Amino acid sequence: MRTWFITGASRGFGALIAEEALAKGDAVVATARDPKSVTQRLGNHPNLLAVALDVTQESQALAAAKAAIERFGRIDILVNNAGYGLLGAVEEASAEEVESVYRTNVFGLLAVTRAVLPHMRQQRSGRVLNISSVGGYRGFAGWGIYCSTKFAVEGLSEALAMELAPLGVHVTAVEPGYFRTDFLDQSSLSTVPTVIDDYHQSSGAMRSHAVGVNHQQPGDPAKLAKVLVSFVDVQNPPVRLPLGSDTVAAIEKKDAETAQIIAAWRSTAVSTDFAK
Repeated sequence: MRTWFITGASRGFGALIAEEALAKGDAVVATARDPKSVTQRLGNHPNLLAVALDVTQESQALAAAKAAIERFGRIDILVNNAGYGLLGAVEEASAEEVESVYRTNVFGLLAVTRAVLPHMRQQRSGRVLNISSVGGYRGFAGWGIYCSTKFAVEGLSEALAMELAPLGVHVTAVEPGYFRTDFLDQSSLSTVPTVIDDYHQSSGAMRSHAVGVNHQQPGDPAKLAKVLVSFVDVQNPPVRLPLGSDTVAAIEKKDAETAQIIAAWRSTAVSTDFAK
């Protein structure tokens, strides 16, 4: 029996992954700011431990990891799922809005990861799944601040994967595209109230698009949960796991654009080295 530690487990991807793991016979430490919301969503289960965790509070992360070890003796899989979106042009976002989304999406992920890793290092085994986004691979108008938090998650995941691989711990950044969750609802998405008319055709168009696509997204979140619960059995997991046809298309497009940039600017790029 493996033990999962999942943040943001009362709804969305977190709850679905928790359900799938429990159905497979694993133990789940399901965290949320209000643990009652976890039991309301997942019910009472002998292998379920609902724990209060605001990921922006490092002391709570340490306490939650300790509770997990006391109950189940180990943590095998960490799913850093807690996070939310911020929609608006970069210039439209206030310092407070930017700092708030970073506190959850980046600093919160770091706090939980640092709380769990000592136990995985001691075990010399473990999996860390950092829920990133297609927006962690390429930026989109209107999502600049949010994408920057996911770019940070991708960079952290790459470095962690290198640091932890010799210790038997694998790290993967999971890159969902648009999935039919509540991500675009007010419960998961903060829309910047400031609107600058000059951005009407870029971030303004994205604001309208987000409203129109809500609950019409192509991705099936239940299928994502099944994939991830099976994925932790892969012997040599990749550092990135793109999920969704839209993610694949976005990655292919950016990779092609990057190849064109290198081809056009190679001579300039290499000209900046010291002469040999």
